[in-house]
Amino acid sequence: MDPRALTPALRALRLCLHLLMAGLLVLAAVRAHSTAGTVLAIVTGGVYAAGAWLPSVRRSQRAAACWLAVLALSWLALLWATPEALWLAFPLYFLQLHLLPARWSLPSVALTAGAAILSYVGHGAALNPGVFIGPLLGGAVAVATVLGYQALYRESERRQRMVEELITTRAELAAAERHAGTLAERERLAREIHDTLAQGLSSIQLLLRAAERALPPGSPAAGHIDRARQAAQDNLAEARRFVRALTPPDLESGSLAAALERLCEPGAGPRVRFSVSGTPVELPTPYEVALLRIAQSALGNTVRHAGAGRAEITLSFMEDAVALDVVDDGKGFDPEAVRPSGDGGGFGLPAMRSRARSLGGTFTVESAPGQGTAVAVTLPLPGGGRA
Repeated sequence: MDPRALTPALRALRLCLHLLMAGLLVLAAVRAHSTAGTVLAIVTGGVYAAGAWLPSVRRSQRAAACWLAVLALSWLALLWATPEALWLAFPLYFLQLHLLPARWSLPSVALTAGAAILSYVGHGAALNPGVFIGPLLGGAVAVATVLGYQALYRESERRQRMVEELITTRAELAAAERHAGTLAERERLAREIHDTLAQGLSSIQLLLRAAERALPPGSPAAGHIDRARQAAQDNLAEARRFVRALTPPDLESGSLAAALERLCEPGAGPRVRFSVSGTPVELPTPYEVALLRIAQSALGNTVRHAGAGRAEITLSFMEDAVALDVVDDGKGFDPEAVRPSGDGGGFGLPAMRSRARSLGGTFTVESAPGQGTAVAVTLPLPGGGRA
């Protein structure tokens, strides 16, 4: 492990392990009562220090395994020289569990415990339960400590990933809400311009045309009225350009039918089919926006909640109205059990109903548990469908 990646707790544990190893090696060297034991204790300490210093041991599992093998051989030689080396088994447990994969670390701990017991018996110690319990209990404590820490570390990493994903999701949601707010404001402005300014200019133009017809031929006022009517017509065209500029991106590159057909492109969720009935007519921008948003909302509900295999979007042009139907074969629900949000926001049923009513239309939902869902909206055509 890269030392720069160590947490303060890991740094403290690593320092404690170094101090424990150094203390036990000094104890083994002092109590060896032989030159060979002292020399082997120094050699073992040198091998340990080399592994702690070499970066390759921390970065490469193969290098770590080789270093542990050399350290284990020097420790076995020290065990042969003095029984005091038995206590070095405890820090060795932690090294093996930390540096080796699980399939090798646990057998290595068992072999180390066995070597410690055999060396103690080989140096003439009397057989008693403590000879076996000490090394085995030490190994069990080391295994439980390391495995417990690894489990906590994995849980900490999982929580950290969840926090990062939550932060990312919140940022994406905030961006989506800002984008939705921008689109909603653009739609509101387009509707206001169309329903107030554009309709007012259109009425002014019609009134001026009627006044022009009522004047006697050659009247001096006819020229002024004609210029006023032309100015009204030019400003009406400009207002309609503003409305088109504020049109949602889905409608910028084509008609409402084309935008609805793009909603049916293959993707996650049910197979969706789109059809048009009747003779298409040009719709005012607010109508197209409302129908597109309602279709998006209804289809979004189908994908998220219905568990449907098929869905169908139908756009119907009638003599005095335009209708949109979104039908699916999903699990359905009880419309009476859906509590309205009361804020008219979002893409829920209240928002769809509000859109339809704002244009003088009707909105209905037919559904029942296990019987699919049908959403229908009908908007009256103003002036034969022309803005």
